[in-house]
Amino acid sequence: QLQASGGGLVQTGVSLKLVCVAPAGTVSRGTVGWFRQAPGREREFVAAWGRGTYYADSVKGRFTCSGDGARNTMYLQMNSLKPEDTAVYYCAADDRTFRTRYAYSQASEYYYWGQGTLVTVSS
Repeated sequence: QLQASGGGLVQTGVSLKLVCVAPAGTVSRGTVGWFRQAPGREREFVAAWGRGTYYADSVKGRFTCSGDGARNTMYLQMNSLKPEDTAVYYCAADDRTFRTRYAYSQASEYYYWGQGTLVTVSS
């Protein structure tokens, strides 16, 4: 299983870096992604890494998704955080390399899931 870490309570405009250790091979040969779920809202796609790197429009230019295959570790660098970024952030992974941007953004496509880490951005 995966375990995300690095969340916390921060003020608007600061940065956080989330870290997640993924199952062996998923970072280097499969697909890894980040999703988030705010209170009262559905889980939504944030970013993913596989054949390419994909981002939700709401985080594009502020968040960077990356991976280290040798360490089976994925990262989500979050800059210029906003109150609307407040959510529980989940890392997810799959042994397959997805072929379409649509697949990368669908939570149902990922087999492995972590328990999430809470990010709270105060105004």
